[in-house]
Amino acid sequence: MESTATRTATIVAKEEISGLKFPKEEVFKDVEKHKELKTAIDRAMRLGNAYKGKVKILFEDHEGLKAVETTIWGVTDKNILLKQTTIIPIRRVHEIRF
Repeated sequence: MESTATRTATIVAKEEISGLKFPKEEVFKDVEKHKELKTAIDRAMRLGNAYKGKVKILFEDHEGLKAVETTIWGVTDKNILLKQTTIIPIRRVHEIRF
């Protein structure tokens, strides 16, 4: 699999995310990478809740790599929660950029 650094992400508005289709497969099989990602997501959520700070989320739907710049309002075991009940499955997230 190509790294996200060499692939171009399509920028999407957070309002478009609810219409995207997400495959069931994980984008990362590596447990260590998954732990790092969860730590970054938790940090991004604290940034959003405390300072309304935005982050860039790189994720993959059924069409390819996408990116959205937004505030993370909440996190569950399986999903990132954005405003207006918009959800991005953690299993499809490549990276959080601060």
